[in-house]
Amino acid sequence: LKSALHRVVFSLGTFQNVSVPENGTVQVVVSRIPSDVSFIVLQFHAQQQNATLSYTRVPQLGFSLTAADSGLLSALTPAQSTVSWFIESPDGQTVAGTGVILPYTSTDPVPGACNIEFDLDIDPNIHLRYNLFETTITFAPANVGFARGVAPPVCDEDTGPVAHWRLEYDIYQHFLPENDLSEQSLMIGVERVASTAGLEEHGKKLLTLSSGEKTSVSFTSIPGQGVIYSVVVRDPALNTSASYVPVHTYACSFASKLDGCASLGRISTKVFFTIAGMAGLFVCFFGHRFFKSELFIMGFGFTAFFCFVLVTKFTTLDYDLRLTLTTLIGVVGGAFLVLSWWRFGSVMACVIVVGLMLGFMLASVFFFTPLGDLAVFRTDAVFWVTFVCIVVVVPPFFIRWPRQGNITTCGVVGAYMVVLAVNAYVYTSLSYVTLDVLKRFINESFSRAFTSVPFQAIDFAMITAWVVLAVTGIVAQLYRERSRPFFPPSPYVMWQQERERRKTNVLDPSHHTPALPARLLARIRQLTRRSEPAGERTPLLL
Repeated sequence: LKSALHRVVFSLGTFQNVSVPENGTVQVVVSRIPSDVSFIVLQFHAQQQNATLSYTRVPQLGFSLTAADSGLLSALTPAQSTVSWFIESPDGQTVAGTGVILPYTSTDPVPGACNIEFDLDIDPNIHLRYNLFETTITFAPANVGFARGVAPPVCDEDTGPVAHWRLEYDIYQHFLPENDLSEQSLMIGVERVASTAGLEEHGKKLLTLSSGEKTSVSFTSIPGQGVIYSVVVRDPALNTSASYVPVHTYACSFASKLDGCASLGRISTKVFFTIAGMAGLFVCFFGHRFFKSELFIMGFGFTAFFCFVLVTKFTTLDYDLRLTLTTLIGVVGGAFLVLSWWRFGSVMACVIVVGLMLGFMLASVFFFTPLGDLAVFRTDAVFWVTFVCIVVVVPPFFIRWPRQGNITTCGVVGAYMVVLAVNAYVYTSLSYVTLDVLKRFINESFSRAFTSVPFQAIDFAMITAWVVLAVTGIVAQLYRERSRPFFPPSPYVMWQQERERRKTNVLDPSHHTPALPARLLARIRQLTRRSEPAGERTPLLL
């Protein structure tokens, strides 16, 4: 049985909402096409569900495409003034979305006209795939424009000045409002960037590819953040351009019941970072005064980070198990740092570890800036050498100014832990300061991904909060500790000194007091010894 056919009439360049009914088909019709238009592109965008666009009533391989963001390109014949396509739901459910038809002239380049990879003969679509680490877009090369009734230029022609090799591809990115997963927000964003003029006004140009380069680009994944990617192909000889069909992603699934787009934050993650945020706030204002607590927290963070990298890279454990194991190893690392200071009393060795934490933060911030997207840093060797150099250049300053360096680390790292705690509940791009480094540790191919993230109102608010917390904590601790010793003495060293003092000073009453182990042993013997009954135990003499 054929599905019911619903007819919708479009106007060129005008967006129109379309609802594809359950088990129904929508026929899209556009008429009165001007004679100077050589080809037109139909775009259809839905947020969560796929839709099938087809040149024929019954979808066929090579003549249809199924995707949430899909498009079809029709080259016009000399006398043609009307074109129709068909939209249906591949899952038999109602699909609602928005569509637009964009016209192009004979001088405009034809997106996807040199396609040899995908099913459509001419494919103006951007094909997107993502995982936890990166989002990759791929598109078919374009061809130079051609008039109605004229055969298109051959795509395998040599690299002459009249061939498609002169075309250039501008890659654009447009971020949707943060923490907004609504369909309305997506449709507004799509309408802004569907055309070339809209992309230039509202999009962010990331790079330009030549025709000789691979038509595939990777970006860092930002789960829960709506992003629209698009490509504009330009003909520098004729100064014309055309837009591919924009594609959107949230780097998460709306259909997933566990960790879907609507419930990204796991309970375990929220608990972990809430506790970390409370510890960070404590370290920010009181870390140097409570030195043992600071060492434990810094040791915990240092060990937990590398443990999570190793466990994620070399095992297939569930996320919650990885987080639990990371927490346990972090506790061991924090306790080890505290015990090493307690036993050996080497403040400098512990402060060097704290200095590495500050160096790690500074290196992460450096690569979070636009400098991190320089082409030279896409080489792993250059990236890691630069990163390590920034990390190790910080600890030597701690040797000269140990207290000031320690307090500075408490303020900067502690305040950032508070930012991470906020990110567990409300998305903020500042979490990617360290998350991008973590991804590069874990994923070997992440080096080719662009690490562009949105900066909106909440991000500027969190930057302000980070700076204010860090500066306030540093100033407060420097003022409070100005008349106190640089660092507290080691308990074990103090105990050794006290023991030697008792041995040599016979006038000290504590000199005659047994040592602690002897006192404990005597107490145990006293508790386990059988008590003697009172009174006479010998028989009376007659």
